[in-house]
Amino acid sequence: MKIKLFNKIADAGISQFDPEAYEFSEDYDTYDAIMVRSAKLHDVEFPADLKCIARAGAGVNNIPLDRCSEQGIVVFNTPGANANAVKELVMAALLMSSRKITKGIEWVKTLEGDDISKAVEKGKSNFVGPEIAGKKLGVIGLGAIGVLVANAAAAMDMEVFGYDPFISVKAAWTLKARVHHVQNLKQIFEECDYITVHVPYSDKTANIIDAEAIAAMKPDVRVLNFARGGLIDDVAMMKAMDEGKIGAYVTDFPTRELLQYEQVIGVPHLGASTPESEENCAVMAANEIMEYLETGNITHSVNLPDMQLAQECKYRICIINKNVPNVVGAITTALANVGVNIENMANKGKKDYAYMILDTNDEVSEELMERLRSREGIINARLIKAKS
Repeated sequence: MKIKLFNKIADAGISQFDPEAYEFSEDYDTYDAIMVRSAKLHDVEFPADLKCIARAGAGVNNIPLDRCSEQGIVVFNTPGANANAVKELVMAALLMSSRKITKGIEWVKTLEGDDISKAVEKGKSNFVGPEIAGKKLGVIGLGAIGVLVANAAAAMDMEVFGYDPFISVKAAWTLKARVHHVQNLKQIFEECDYITVHVPYSDKTANIIDAEAIAAMKPDVRVLNFARGGLIDDVAMMKAMDEGKIGAYVTDFPTRELLQYEQVIGVPHLGASTPESEENCAVMAANEIMEYLETGNITHSVNLPDMQLAQECKYRICIINKNVPNVVGAITTALANVGVNIENMANKGKKDYAYMILDTNDEVSEELMERLRSREGIINARLIKAKS
């Protein structure tokens, strides 16, 4: 099978694949899967053979999800694989936002002469900043990264408030007891000295920090964004900085306009830029692709339901269809009409689309597969034969 690479992928990920079964290139015209990091795929015309895309990272706003769903292409991400790398950078950013570290470093570089010790002692008072211990931190989003940030900040004696109406059971169990789980986002805006955002970008989260949110914040608040661009209204943020409301704004997504402000510390999208993170993401993405191509099982999909079904039969039919009535019945009837008995099956929907796995020991012909593909409501159907 052919895997097209749209970015440099860590060798640790590529080495997961069986070289006798998979090949890789950046130049394929037809291919079965894509591995990508940050390359934008919105203008890419996908071939008919494309079955899945794995994003080696968490955010997927560089991938046209709606078009992928319409074409029956499964999109994976790698949640949690870069969580520690981002957490470490956020903790460094908290300190930089408070202690004027970057400004002090830049000032020291301007000093001249052989003995700068007197100048250092005289000028250090210009870079005084508060400690973070005892201050209130608001964490918006308690996924893999948000929980790690909340726990780390609590360990540094910050009073931490976390907001996430959709927190998972796993995240809830790993969140330290001393972290306050608040139900109202406004409470974070009104009470916290530091605010950090850790939610994915979507229509619902775009500008989650807007002019109204900023107006509710405390004076001299420090705001951090190491999640995604577009989560904070830059225009509103610049207006607030003009008015002296913002103590510091640290962002992994700087713009030319933002960098004109003294309060802004721009970081060049370093959240996941560690060798460990790149390897973790690549390995997870590789395993997601192999599992789907070889067994039909889906793990960490963002546009279709996750599904795990042990393959115990000779043949497996995998179907992506529109999530509408009568499709399942039509499929099972079509199989029964040609004497194919279903030994095991699973079916699950996610918004407008659904995924189905059917296992059988009866031989499945290509003619039957073509009949399934031509049925109304079915986007694609794929046959996987068990390895002997």
